[in-house]
Amino acid sequence: MSTRPFGMASPTAAQAESLKSTTGLDAVGLTNVGKAYWNLSAPALYEEIAFRSEATIGAHGPIIVSTGHHTARAAQDKFIIEEETSKDHVWWDGNKAFSEEKFDRIFDRIKGYLQQRDVFVQDLFGGADPEYRLPVRIITEFAWHSLFAQNVLIEPSADERRSFKPGFTIIDVPGFKADVELDGTRTETFILLNFKRRLCLIGNSGYGGEIKKSVFTLLNYLLPLRDVMTMHCSANVGKAGDVAVFFGLSGTGKTSLSADPHRDLIGDDEHGWTDNGVFNFEGGCYAKVIRLSPTAEPEIYATTRRFGTVLENVVFDPVTRELDLDADDVTENTRAAYPLEFIGNAVPEKMAGHPKNVIMLTCDASGVMPPISRLTPEQAMYHFISGYTSKVGGTEVGLGKEPKLAFSTCFGAPFMVHHPSKYAGMLAERMKKHNAQAWLVNTGWTGGPFGVGERMSIKYTRALLNAALEGKLDNVEYIKDPVFGFEIPTSCEGVPSDILNPINTWSDKDKFRERYAWLAEQFINNFKKFEDGTPDAVKAAGPRVDEVAAVGA
Repeated sequence: MSTRPFGMASPTAAQAESLKSTTGLDAVGLTNVGKAYWNLSAPALYEEIAFRSEATIGAHGPIIVSTGHHTARAAQDKFIIEEETSKDHVWWDGNKAFSEEKFDRIFDRIKGYLQQRDVFVQDLFGGADPEYRLPVRIITEFAWHSLFAQNVLIEPSADERRSFKPGFTIIDVPGFKADVELDGTRTETFILLNFKRRLCLIGNSGYGGEIKKSVFTLLNYLLPLRDVMTMHCSANVGKAGDVAVFFGLSGTGKTSLSADPHRDLIGDDEHGWTDNGVFNFEGGCYAKVIRLSPTAEPEIYATTRRFGTVLENVVFDPVTRELDLDADDVTENTRAAYPLEFIGNAVPEKMAGHPKNVIMLTCDASGVMPPISRLTPEQAMYHFISGYTSKVGGTEVGLGKEPKLAFSTCFGAPFMVHHPSKYAGMLAERMKKHNAQAWLVNTGWTGGPFGVGERMSIKYTRALLNAALEGKLDNVEYIKDPVFGFEIPTSCEGVPSDILNPINTWSDKDKFRERYAWLAEQFINNFKKFEDGTPDAVKAAGPRVDEVAAVGA
């Protein structure tokens, strides 16, 4: 627990209110807190973090923190308050409801909990586009959470901060536990989003990702109401101005693949698509760093050795403070949060034009999906609504090392507030209008399922992506997959041709077909819940199990 030694002034106490907003904490109902530290800089937060013994300073300067019991998002403990202003917009099949009365009761107890406790306040923006950005106030119990929020969101100027009026407030109290019987929560942990009150409460979790994804969930609710397509994707842009977006869940390679030294990075995780183009929601990146390679991912690797980076649950030598990024002693879900400008080729404006290519990343633990395939617009919509992947490496509470098959609609179901058809329809309209080509890319396994085959080489994945983005796959020969109907290239420079068609990588072809048929059936069963309201052409773009015998024939 973060504490200030009794009676001692902290290192930044004298500067704590230098960047205080004219809109105080009482605007949200917080009074009698111990001391509020407003909008401290990264060096000042380092001093507070060290003073309060919240973390370790690693070799070369990063902050190394333990997030405690929760080393991943507590997805099952996230609720949306059911109230009259938003309830007709919320997709309740994919979101859990929580009553206003119970929310108010928990909030009252949080206000009591924070009496005479120090808090750290960051006034930040969600969204780089000035027309659509949202002022978000983050009030945290930990100084390191304040640095985390500063890293991943967009900093206003000093003048903007003084006159800052929050459009939404997040109160993050890891030391506060819910009472399951009294509060009606699932566990002692909770993430409660109240759109009417413009307020989010996070309790009993030290995992920084809860702050980040709460802002994303909020924007996923607000911006589609303003005709902005919200996307769980990374994005980059080539020298010719060609934008690519990369959809995918955590662990599929969004961050690693978008950090391409030959293309400029717009952002690594969350974006909006307007009539003007794509814009980043964030000011930083939140990358998985387990077994990070200094040769395959040099830009991200370098951030783990910099002042200002926050490293979550990374193993280190307690004497030398040198990192061991290969170690998973705490979790597979080790993370680095760092400002976007730490990536040398990042786009300063965090905005660019309309996508020319739409990449859908899947981590197929079955080992049967091709490393890249070209999709028709109807197939793109089918796979976007399906959102097939395998959850890997503890990215959610309850996940172990073995991947778990998942269908996460729109490649981000935990953060989608509206019905998936709303997001899918917006994507289809924009892809058609701007003539974007869609690709399905498997960053999972090849040659067999998890435990038998091997993980797809990031070297080959990069070569295939570069070929697609540069137009080098436009004129090669393709074969049509008889089950899914997508097209598979038969050749690509720098990639062995035998891995392009996955059946060639399996020693037992019958086992491949058996596994392929099983996966196709999972797609079909999952899509049944989306059939109502889905155009016939999109439904027809799904797999055909009866054609599995023709695979590789």
